[in-house]
Amino acid sequence: MRFASLGSGSAGNALVVEVNQTRLMLDCGFSIKETLARLARLSLQPDDLAGIVITHEHDDHAGGAFKFAAKYKIPVWLTYGTLKMSSRYIPIQHDLQLNVVDSHSEFSVGDIHVQPYPVPHDAREPMQCVFSDGNHKLGVLTDVGRTTPHIVERLSGCRALVLECNHDASMLQTGPYSWALKKRVGGDLGHLENLDSANLLSKLDNSQLQHILAAHLSAKNNTPALARSSLANVLGCEDDWVGIADQLQGFDWREITSS
Repeated sequence: MRFASLGSGSAGNALVVEVNQTRLMLDCGFSIKETLARLARLSLQPDDLAGIVITHEHDDHAGGAFKFAAKYKIPVWLTYGTLKMSSRYIPIQHDLQLNVVDSHSEFSVGDIHVQPYPVPHDAREPMQCVFSDGNHKLGVLTDVGRTTPHIVERLSGCRALVLECNHDASMLQTGPYSWALKKRVGGDLGHLENLDSANLLSKLDNSQLQHILAAHLSAKNNTPALARSSLANVLGCEDDWVGIADQLQGFDWREITSS
């Protein structure tokens, strides 16, 4: 089982998970041209994808998903609320295979098991996901304003985590955003701050953790060094053991092993 990011941040998000010959893309907030270029960096092309899972309807996660899926005939999985709020993205004439899922119910695509879970965010019916090959778990959490006991339960025991570290609280408060946007980003339906992400991490069973990547960093209200330091302090590891999912490059393939 391995995974890689095409890019992570407010300008676009996409993550690829691979188990054997099954590959799923989580979100697609890039244009078709940009998605193709970013997939090529991972030695992938559209035919390699068994499906796209969409977490919620915001542009940076769903903006390119439906056109890409329609062009290359890739099935899509999403909640009913996300589907209802995504009509502006869906081509008028299409033969998309749209699979509506419950955010509490597991489903499988080929060799990949997907466990969605609901999260507090300012979208209609947002979810995040834990991916598994039956033995190993990859937990993904971005676009969440606060943590919940259910999130802690879902992310405990993962061998890999992609965890939102969107902003530093002081940088957000003194930064260039409008007061309304600061309230949204820092609110209970916004995005996780570094120390909140660290607090969540401290509550998890990390005994099997092999990889952790800080994701969805704000370009104006955070730095990779601050995000790394916050998570490393919890894990008791060197800062550079914590990876960064950045906007331009994402991150290259990471493999989850049994050892």
